[in-house]
Amino acid sequence: MKLLIVRHGDPDYSIDSLTEKGWREAELLADRLEKIDAAAYYVSPLGRAKDTAACTLKRVGRTAVEYPWLQEFQPRIHRPDVEQKLSISWDWLPEDWTKEPRFFLRDQWYKPQVFQEAGVYEEYRYIITELDKLLGRHGYERDGELYRAVRPNNDTVVLFCHFGVECVLLSHLLNVSPMVLWHGTCAAPTSVTTVVTEERRKGKAIFRMSSFGDISHLYAAHEPPAFAARFCECWDNEDERHD
Repeated sequence: MKLLIVRHGDPDYSIDSLTEKGWREAELLADRLEKIDAAAYYVSPLGRAKDTAACTLKRVGRTAVEYPWLQEFQPRIHRPDVEQKLSISWDWLPEDWTKEPRFFLRDQWYKPQVFQEAGVYEEYRYIITELDKLLGRHGYERDGELYRAVRPNNDTVVLFCHFGVECVLLSHLLNVSPMVLWHGTCAAPTSVTTVVTEERRKGKAIFRMSSFGDISHLYAAHEPPAFAARFCECWDNEDERHD
């Protein structure tokens, strides 16, 4: 079984849709995804994800099931350097979050007080529980750190969602802390992450990531990737996003 986790196109957050560039990206993504015989499509309820999915779904004459747990990761925290305002859970300065050793550990990352106060772990548990329900319907049931291949298959399932929740999904599938993924990876708009089951012993499966944040469909069309989700490569790069 293959899971394709797709981030939405370049966003216009003011209208919860896509920029002009985002629509171009979504059409180029559709050029890629329409060639795949997907068993199912799932989508976040937020407009930018639904609009991205719409380009592919129109091409293949299919519909997607909408799930609220695929929307962007919601909890807001009081970031240490700007405690007077609420920030998204993973929006920390590196010099702050890296001071906390528990953030690097898959069974400890949620225990710092700042996350406890915001209900971060409760939201995380909700999402991964719903993910496991979905995987169970597709033949793979969670059993400890592995999955039981109850109905093993070669199906491809496509999920249109957002970077923050993508890292939550991957942290559960790969058994790593989401903080490491939130801060150590960056999935560009319309990027495709592929996670594939491996069944090295009959009936026992694990998910393995074969590619992360692939944007080859953009490069093939000479469309530069959007800078969304990134910060300046060098502080003096004035035309790039600063904190």
